[in-house]
Amino acid sequence: MNITRRSLLATSGAALVSTTLPRRGWTETRLQLAGGVEILTLSDGNLTLPADFIFGPMPKDELATILARFDMDPSAPLTPPCNITLMRHGDTLALFDAGSGTGFQSSVGALPDALAAAGIDPLDITHVIFTHGHPDHLWGALDDFDEALFANATHMMGQTEFDYWMDDATVESIGEERASFAVGAKRRLEVLADDMVLFHDGEMVLPDVRAQLTPGHTPGHMAFVIGQGADAVMVLGDAIGNGHIAFARPEWTSGSDQDPEMAAATRATLFAQITAEDMAVIGFHLPGGGIGRVTQADGGFIFQPAL
Repeated sequence: MNITRRSLLATSGAALVSTTLPRRGWTETRLQLAGGVEILTLSDGNLTLPADFIFGPMPKDELATILARFDMDPSAPLTPPCNITLMRHGDTLALFDAGSGTGFQSSVGALPDALAAAGIDPLDITHVIFTHGHPDHLWGALDDFDEALFANATHMMGQTEFDYWMDDATVESIGEERASFAVGAKRRLEVLADDMVLFHDGEMVLPDVRAQLTPGHTPGHMAFVIGQGADAVMVLGDAIGNGHIAFARPEWTSGSDQDPEMAAATRATLFAQITAEDMAVIGFHLPGGGIGRVTQADGGFIFQPAL
């Protein structure tokens, strides 16, 4: 099925509107759900990654064949987008993840400008709900003075994920390439810890927002289901971390996941759930603003951006 605004509206009960702001270069993608829930995705920029960070453990010949469908060179650097999800419902203005801030890569950290372009003050954010503790999702929670950027917000993270990054042993066990992730996460979570609200799998973190444990990318990675029934949308975080190989061959292990085998099992579970329930999705690193639908094809799946 080719996704258009009309077909998505008919199949999911959700209306999508894209608003481009050329002066600042930001693209907003809006999703209206039942009950007055509005979802907006904003760009935090894009990462720059070596190809092997994801493709390293994958079979090279078949990988090249699949990537050719996406006009991708398997040896070229990857530049995945970073889509921050914002939910507005009544007096609630909730961010799912906080972006990278200025301490990670120069190509990310654009969320404050994207919020400004959308007319949103960081002090108006009521909740920041983390999928996990990697730099591009957590580090933007603090400003350049190591103070909470979203100073009036309640910050929320899954208990397992919080405990993992706060554990002094994590920096020793995570591996040399990710040691800075552990140091950076712990430093930021220590600032936020006193006011952090922790939750578990299956809990309602906000009205009509349910946490779903999706481990593998990190030990306590969470996705979130917003809404119910045909109107529901899942905020995936990095549980399905790209719009190409993760869909075409979800069973393949990826170098981006901390526990590759568990992450592959999680993807299989998610794809079965998403397709069975005909659920729209929002992916942090998916193209087209991250909002779209999933269909089965060629022994795997295809992500179809809504716009």
